[in-house]
Amino acid sequence: MSAPDISRLEAALAHRFRRPELLQQALTHSSHAHEALNSASSHPEPDPSAAQLEARNDNELMEFLGDAVLGFVTSQTLFRRFPNFREGQLSKLRAHLVSARHLARVAQSLGLGGYLLLGRGEEKSGGRDKATLLVDALEAVLAALYLDGGLEPAEKFILNAIVGPELARLTQDDGEGFLETDYKSALQEWLQAAGRPQPDYVVARETGPDHRKIFTVEVQLRQPNGGSLPGTVARADGSSKKRAEQLAARRALEFLRTAPAPSAPIEDEKMK
Repeated sequence: MSAPDISRLEAALAHRFRRPELLQQALTHSSHAHEALNSASSHPEPDPSAAQLEARNDNELMEFLGDAVLGFVTSQTLFRRFPNFREGQLSKLRAHLVSARHLARVAQSLGLGGYLLLGRGEEKSGGRDKATLLVDALEAVLAALYLDGGLEPAEKFILNAIVGPELARLTQDDGEGFLETDYKSALQEWLQAAGRPQPDYVVARETGPDHRKIFTVEVQLRQPNGGSLPGTVARADGSSKKRAEQLAARRALEFLRTAPAPSAPIEDEKMK
């Protein structure tokens, strides 16, 4: 198959390549490169180094570099955006943002499969739709951006197409946000480190029609050594019990980090 027109992909990447061969290599699967090498071997080159270079004209090494660039930009973004998160929380969130599942969706949204240069075997076996090939190609494309224009174009694309939209989706009010699934765990870890009993989550009330119920959940903490309940230390509303618990846990954490021995309730946090 002939090389596809990459101008539309350049537009999607918001970068005009000064060295378009870098992008071409990023889109070249090893199966295609091997076929090209085998074809060339039937007409030996005078200089053996030419065949060696041709043998490396695929995206395997570029995947390695692109993965590192993605990891750095993602880590830096999370470090700056969530300064109060613990290392474990940041690591879990980063793992999601650079996961094969997420990257495959991004690659599909770019139509990256249509630009791949594949060997005949991979072409026949549906390689253009294989998640592993798409993820590898996307990482290689990040390397191509970095090699052609430095960190700026690679970072811009990562933020605009990979990290930014997913963070917005995870933190939006609709649905269960990924970030919020960590608050109950973080509260549990905080209390355990402080030698305090685990919290109790109590549904204080339910309001609204069945199809749009709002749940109010309170977090109650017990004192160490079997002491009595200090009362409600956090309260939050949510469209599900789980979401309300997460929002309440977040408020409890915020309160505990400034007042290690809470004795009074704090303000409600309502999900809009």
